[in-house]
Amino acid sequence: MSRREGSLEDLQADSSISLLPHLEAKIRQTHSLAHLLTKYAEQLFQEYVQHQGDPFGLPGFSPPRLSVAGLSAPAPSHAGLPAPERLRLDAAALDALPPLLDVVLRCQRALGAAVEAVLAALGTPARGPSPDAPPAATASAGVFSAKVLGFRVCGLYREWVTRTEGDLGQLMPEGPA
Repeated sequence: MSRREGSLEDLQADSSISLLPHLEAKIRQTHSLAHLLTKYAEQLFQEYVQHQGDPFGLPGFSPPRLSVAGLSAPAPSHAGLPAPERLRLDAAALDALPPLLDVVLRCQRALGAAVEAVLAALGTPARGPSPDAPPAATASAGVFSAKVLGFRVCGLYREWVTRTEGDLGQLMPEGPA
């Protein structure tokens, strides 16, 4: 067997070199998608704040930091972790967010139904409650608590997506974005 025909190690080295451009393209594509999600997360947060009314939109508003079951904010030490660990934490957080965002959506629908009931009581024509709004979703937690929970979940979504974009940027061949 000639050196050119090579050994298994040579074949593996050749395959990893040929996969490198594909891997770099996937990293760029994933980073680009994370960048887009960051913009959407910021837009979601701003729209959420806008629709909650005062005091949520007031400068300096700082609601109580509610803990959210199954999810916390990125720790300050996150940046010092090795890339695989940061990405694992990013993935776990992003995996935990869809059901939490769904809870926020259902609470907002319930709040909308409550507003419709108040408008009807005031004699203003109502559009009707959302058919899939849970009837007592906000009664037990209270309207303000439900709004604060949504504020916190939307804020965590924004934080984790931004963190993920930064962590993926670290993997880019040209370095941090």
